[in-house]
Amino acid sequence: MKCENGRIRDLEIAYIGGGSRGWAWTFMTDLALEPALSGNIRLYDIDREAAKQNELIGNMVGERQEAVRRYAPNAWVINYTNPMALCVRTLYETFPEIKAYGCCHEVFGTQKLLKSICEQTYGVKEIDRRDIVVNVMGLNHFTWFDKACYAGNDLMPVYSEFVEKHYESGYEEIDNNWMNNTFTCAHRVKFDLFRRYGLIAAAGDRHLAEFMPGEMYLKNPETVAKWKFGLTTVAYRKKELQERLARSRRLGQGQKSIELKATGEEGILLIKTPCGLTRVVSNVNLPNRFHQISNLPEDTVVETNVVFSKDSVQPIAAGKTPENMKGLFEAHVENQATIMKAALTKEKTYVYEAFEKDPLVSGRAGKLEIQKLADDMIENTKKYLPQGW
Repeated sequence: MKCENGRIRDLEIAYIGGGSRGWAWTFMTDLALEPALSGNIRLYDIDREAAKQNELIGNMVGERQEAVRRYAPNAWVINYTNPMALCVRTLYETFPEIKAYGCCHEVFGTQKLLKSICEQTYGVKEIDRRDIVVNVMGLNHFTWFDKACYAGNDLMPVYSEFVEKHYESGYEEIDNNWMNNTFTCAHRVKFDLFRRYGLIAAAGDRHLAEFMPGEMYLKNPETVAKWKFGLTTVAYRKKELQERLARSRRLGQGQKSIELKATGEEGILLIKTPCGLTRVVSNVNLPNRFHQISNLPEDTVVETNVVFSKDSVQPIAAGKTPENMKGLFEAHVENQATIMKAALTKEKTYVYEAFEKDPLVSGRAGKLEIQKLADDMIENTKKYLPQGW
C-alpha cells in the first residue's frame, strides 16, 4: 500500500459477506465519496450470486469464505455483522493474532439525542454529534455513558433534568413517531434505566430491552407499547427482504442508481486511520485484553472508546461498571462465553444452557420448552445455508 500526497490508490478490501443487501451498498456509497481512498473491493459470500450482483452494483457506483489467516494475516478486519460481540470474539478465539474490531452505530443515536438536548438547552443550532464527548463502556447493544460533556459542560445533570421532564411522555424527533417505524423509539426505556442506575443507556430501546429481565419491558405487546418502542417482527423482515431483493435487481440491471450521499457511518473514516491518513477517537468492540473495563474478564468482547491511528487501534480505559449493575453484566458476560463454547464445540448442551440463563427466557419457560425452541431455531437456520454446510 502506497500513500502519495495524502491519498492511497492501491487499497485492497476483502468484504466477507459481500452479498449484503444493505451494508454493502452503504459502504460502497461512502467509499465512492472518499477522495483519499481508491483500490479494489473483493466480495466474498456463501451466496455467490448475491456477491456477483453487488459486484455489478459496486462497479456502477465506481464508474460514477473468511481466509484472513492464510491470505492476509496483516490485514485489518472490520466486523459489522451481528451478533457483534460473538463475531468479534470468534475471530480472536480462532486467530488470536488477528487485528480486528467490531463497529456498531447504536452509540451514535444516543449522541444525537444528547445533541438535540444541548441544542434546546444552550440555544445552539446544528451541533455535530461528534462534539458530544462521552465515555463508552459496556457490551454491544448494552452500552452506557457514565460521562458526557459538550463544550466543557457536564451533560449528566442536564440529561437528568431532561429525563424528569419527558419521562412519562418520552421524547421523539419531529415526524419520527415510534409507531410508524420499527427502528425508532420515544427513549422511555433509556429514561427509566437512567432513573434506576444513574448512567445514560447508549443503545436503542429495543436493544436495551433485550438485555433486561423479560417481565420489565417485554412481558407482552401491551408492555412494549407502554414503553413506546417497536419490535422487529418476522413479517416485517420477510417483507423487507423481498424489497431488498427487488431493489438489488433494479440496481444490478441499471434501472435504478444509488444516491451518492454520506450515510453517517464511520466505516470509511476507520479505514483511513490505520492507513495513516487521520487520527480519531471512536467506539468499537474488542476483547477486554487491555482491561479497558477493569472489572470484566479479559476475554469478554466489550465496547469502549479507542484511539485510531496508523496501523494501531488502542483501547481507552473506561473504568469499571458500577456495583449496582454488576448482576446485569455478569449474566451476559457468562452467556457470551457459553455461546462461544457452543459455536466452537457444536455441543447443544451449551446452547441450552445459554438459553436458560438469558434474562428474557429465565423463569419464563421450562427445560423442555427451551430445548425445543433451541432445536427449532438451529434446524430452521440450516435451511438457509448452502449444501455442505
